[in-house]
This record gives sequence, C-alpha cells and structure tokens, in this order.
Amino acid sequence: MLRIPSLLGVVMMTLVACDEIVLDQPAPQPTAQPQQQASGTRLSPSQAARAFVDVKRRVEPVAERECRARTSGNNCDFRIVVDDRPNQPPNAYQTLDKNGRPIIAFTVSLIARARNADELAFVMGHEAAHHIRGHIARQQQNAQAGAVIFAGLATLTGGDPTAVQNALELGAQVGARTYSKDFELEADELGTILTIQSGYDPIRGAQFFTRIPDPGDRFLGTHPPNAKRIEIVRQTAARF
Repeated sequence: MLRIPSLLGVVMMTLVACDEIVLDQPAPQPTAQPQQQASGTRLSPSQAARAFVDVKRRVEPVAERECRARTSGNNCDFRIVVDDRPNQPPNAYQTLDKNGRPIIAFTVSLIARARNADELAFVMGHEAAHHIRGHIARQQQNAQAGAVIFAGLATLTGGDPTAVQNALELGAQVGARTYSKDFELEADELGTILTIQSGYDPIRGAQFFTRIPDPGDRFLGTHPPNAKRIEIVRQTAARF
C-alpha cells in the first residue's frame, strides 16, 4: 500500500513559506472533470488522497526536468511530503533539508480542502518554482543586505550595542520582505507552466485565490494582491 511520506524528521534549515491558504468560501464552479467533484465542493477524503498521490506522480518529474533545464548545479531531486503535525492550518511551503535537497510540503488540511486535482497541481508547481527560481538563496541575500544597512545606520547615528542589534534584526526582516511579492509572482508564472506541462489546468487550479483573504498591496507585505496573481496565471497560460 502506498503511504504518503511524513514530514516528521525533516530538518528545516531555510524556508520560503506561503501564507495560509484557507480554502473555505464559495467559488465559481466550472464543469467537473471526470472522477472529480465540481469545483465548488471539496473532494472526499479518499478522493483528496488519491488526487494528491496522482498529482505528485505527474508533477514531480516535470518539476525535476525543468529544474535541471533551467539551473546549473542545483539539487533537483524534489521530495514531496505531507506535513502531518496536528492542527496545522491549510498551507504549502518549500524548504531545504540539511543536505540541500528541496522539500515541498503540504499540510493535511490543505489537501483536505482542495476542490480538485488542478488546485493541488498548481500549488505543487508554485512551490517547485520557488526552488527553481532560487528564492531561498535570494531571500537570504536580501536579508543580509538589509541587516548590514540597518546596523550600519544605527552605528553611524551613535546607537548602543542593543540598538545596533535591534536594527540588524529589523533590517534582516525588511530585506527578506523587499522582493517577496516579486518572488510570488515569479513562482506563479513558472508554476503555471509546470502545471500545464503536467497535464493540469492552472486557471482552474488558481481558483483557490478566490477563496483566500486578499493581502491587497501592503507595503512590505509578503504576497501580492490575489487579482494580480490570477492575471499572471491567465497571461502565462495564454502563451501555451
């Protein structure tokens, strides 16, 4: 019997995490695909489990192939796992283990709230795209730069060691967030391509954006407005 691997024991060294994906509210209902419920209703537990296993089987080799084609020297051996820790909110994220192997993790609650396999495929493609685009390393570089700048300014203005340390920490946070919206849009674009190449519909998959809180366009927010993300998906899909 196929068992979905557990996330327990995975060493979380670095992380590019998406905000909670709460798939609760009504959404438009496109025509149902074969062997799937309509988009406006959740899959049953057995349907969700089967859909996740099938999506993993189809998306993983596509993501690994594109990773090898688009990068040089990167570890492209994705490990796709289920975060089965209790009471975790609906979420998916990309990280690296202690050996630098890319990990894509889905919480059980996200899988349970999916309306169709296309949503699972789009989220998986999106998270794989974070690794292919090198977002963890780029985020770390931005955090480093922000820390140096803020700490330097605090030192120049006569700050004591505590003030300099606080400035360093604040600078790292600001630096890490500076281009996070761009990273999300980059991952949406490449994730759309990976979804199509895996045989799924990214426009249908991106419908979950209509059911999560809209972050708007906040200064130093981590995610762009939902409407902008949906538009990126539509524009990218139109090229294929």
